[in-house]
Amino acid sequence: MLKTIISLSRMQKVFILLLLDVALVPLALGASLLLLGMQPEMIHALMMRHGALVVALMGVAAFSVWASGINRQKLKDFQGDAITRSMLVAALLGIVAAALSRLFQTGLPTGFHIIFALVYFAGFFVGRRMLVRVLTEMYRRSPVFTRVAIYGAGRTGMALARELRKANDLVVYAFLDDNATLSGMNVNGLPIYSGVHAARVKEQYKINRVILAMPSLSVDKQTFISRKLEKLGMEVQTLPAFTQFYGGAELMGRLTPARPAMLLHRDPLNDTMVAGCTAYEGANVLISGAGGSIGLELCRQVIACAPARLVLLEHSEFALYNADAEMRVLAETCGAEIVPVLGSICDAVHVAQVLAAQKIDVVLHAAAYKHVPLVETNPRVGMANNVLGTAVLARAAREAGVRRFVLVSSDKAVRPGNLMGASKRMAELIVQDLATRSPETSFSIVRFGNVMGSSGSVIPRFQEQIARGGPVTVTDDRVTRYFMTIEEASRLVLLAGSFAGGGEVYVLDMGTPQKIVDLARRMIEAAGHTVRDAENPAGDIEIVITGLRPGEKLHEELMVRKGAQATAHPKIIRVREDHLSELMMAAALRDLRDAVELGDEEGVVAVVARAVREYAPQSLPETAMQCRIVQERRAAERPAE
Repeated sequence: MLKTIISLSRMQKVFILLLLDVALVPLALGASLLLLGMQPEMIHALMMRHGALVVALMGVAAFSVWASGINRQKLKDFQGDAITRSMLVAALLGIVAAALSRLFQTGLPTGFHIIFALVYFAGFFVGRRMLVRVLTEMYRRSPVFTRVAIYGAGRTGMALARELRKANDLVVYAFLDDNATLSGMNVNGLPIYSGVHAARVKEQYKINRVILAMPSLSVDKQTFISRKLEKLGMEVQTLPAFTQFYGGAELMGRLTPARPAMLLHRDPLNDTMVAGCTAYEGANVLISGAGGSIGLELCRQVIACAPARLVLLEHSEFALYNADAEMRVLAETCGAEIVPVLGSICDAVHVAQVLAAQKIDVVLHAAAYKHVPLVETNPRVGMANNVLGTAVLARAAREAGVRRFVLVSSDKAVRPGNLMGASKRMAELIVQDLATRSPETSFSIVRFGNVMGSSGSVIPRFQEQIARGGPVTVTDDRVTRYFMTIEEASRLVLLAGSFAGGGEVYVLDMGTPQKIVDLARRMIEAAGHTVRDAENPAGDIEIVITGLRPGEKLHEELMVRKGAQATAHPKIIRVREDHLSELMMAAALRDLRDAVELGDEEGVVAVVARAVREYAPQSLPETAMQCRIVQERRAAERPAE
C-alpha cells in the first residue's frame, strides 16, 4: 500500500488531499452538533433536510483550500504559514455556514458556527499530523525504497517501467530521454524529462538510481551519460542490448552496473586528477585521434583540468562531429575554447599550421590504427599512419616549441609479434630519438594494455555476440591480456605526462593479466545467461575457440628490460628501453617513406624488421611473408655486425 501511495504523481496526491479536506466538512458539522448535545438520529435528519447547505459548504471548502494552496503543501512542511492559511479557511467556512444557516432557516445558534470553525480547523490540523505519523510508521516498517528514473522512454524503457511496478523495493518516478520531442509527455503515468534536466529531476524526486534503457546506444555514449549521472550522486545501471527482445522478469534479471570495471576482478583507480592537472590547466592542448575511444576520454579528462583551449585533431568527420558536440557541453563549466580540426597527422603542412595558429603547449598523441588483423593485412597504410604520422606530428611539435609531447603507446610494442605492435614500437623509437635533442620539448611515452570498452576491442565484440545469442568466439583458451578501464588509462596518461622530464617510457600498472576465456564467461553470466559447455549442455550461450589470428600472441608484456623504477604515483612505472641512434633512426624513416611511396609492402615490412629488432611475427601460413623477410634481412646483416 505504501508503495502505491509513494508512486502517486504530485497532482494525484494534491487531488486526494483536496478530497479529504472537502470530506472533513460533514464530519466537522456532525461533531459540532454532537458537542451541542444533539442526538445522532436528529443530526442525521437535520443534515439530510439541509443537504443543500452541506453541499454548499463542501464547495466553499474545495474552492478556499485550492485557492489557498494548502493541499499543495507537503505534509512534512505543514507548519507556520500553512497553519495560518488553514485557520483562515476554517474561519471563512464558519462565516459562510452562519450566513447559509440564516438563509436556509436552520435555527442553529450563532455559537454553533464558531464551534464548527474550530472543529474543522482541529480536524484539519490533527488529521494532517496523524496522516504524517501513519505514513512514517508504514515507511519504517516497510523495505527501504529505491527511487528510480529510467533513461530512455522507448520500448525497452516502457517494458522496464511496467516490470518495476511489481518490485517491492523500487519506485519509478520519471523517464529521462534525449529526444526533445518527448519532453513534457507522460508514458504510463510517468513524466518524461530531457536528459539535460537530470539534476532537476534528481532534486525534485530525490532519485538515487538511474537505469539506462537504451540498448542501441554506443558504448562511448553510454559511458558519457553514466559518468554525468554518477557525478550527480546517482547509482547507474544498464540493460544489455539483447534485453530489447525480452519482457517481464527477463528485464529485471539483466540489470547490470553501467561501468565495465566489475569485470576486472581488481580494485580500479578511484582517485581523481589533482596533481596532474597543473600541467594542463590554462594550457592550449591538442589531442590527436580525439574522436577515438582513448582520445575522447583524454578530452573529457583534460576538460576537467580547465585548459584555455582544447584542439581536437581527427581524420574521421563523423567522430570529430560527435567529439566536438560533447566537448562543447562539458566546456560550459570551465570556459575552455573548443577547436575541432579535421585532418590527418600525416599532413605535415596542415599539422604545422594548426600547432602554430593555436599556440599549442601540450600534444597528446593518441591517433593510430590499432586493430591487429587489419594492420597485419594492410602494412603499408598501417605503417604510414602509425610511424610516419608520429614522425610528422612529433617533429612539428618540436619545431613549434610545444612544451610537452606524450605518445600513447601499447603493450603490443614490447617484443611485437605483429605489425601493429611493431609500428607502435617504431613510433616509440621516434619519440625517444627526438627526446635526446629537443631541449624545449619534453617527449615521453605511456604504454599500457587493452582498454575495456574501446571500439573494436574484445568487450564490445563479446557484447554484440551475447546480444545475438552467441556463440562467443575466443581465439585460444590460453590467451591472456592486461586490461584497464578507459577512465583509468586516460587519467594515468595525463599524470605520467605531467611529471615527465623527457624521453621516459612509462608503463601503467595493469594488475594481473586476465584470461580472455574467463572474461567471456563473466560477461555471459553478468548478462544473466549461463555458459553452454560439456558440463552444462543446457546452457544459454556457447564459447567457441577459433584459433589465433594473424599476428596474435598468447600473452602480452609491458616491458623488455628489467630494472623498472617507481614514480610519484604507485600505478605508474618508469622503465628503461634501448633506442636507435639519430643516424639509424633517420635512415629507417627514409627507407620506410620510400617504400610507402613506391607501394612496396614487402619493403615496408623489411624496414620495420631492421628498425625493431625484437619484432618476431606470430604468423600463420597466409602471412609467412613477414617471417621470410625478417629471416632474410637479419641473415644478411650478421656479417656486417
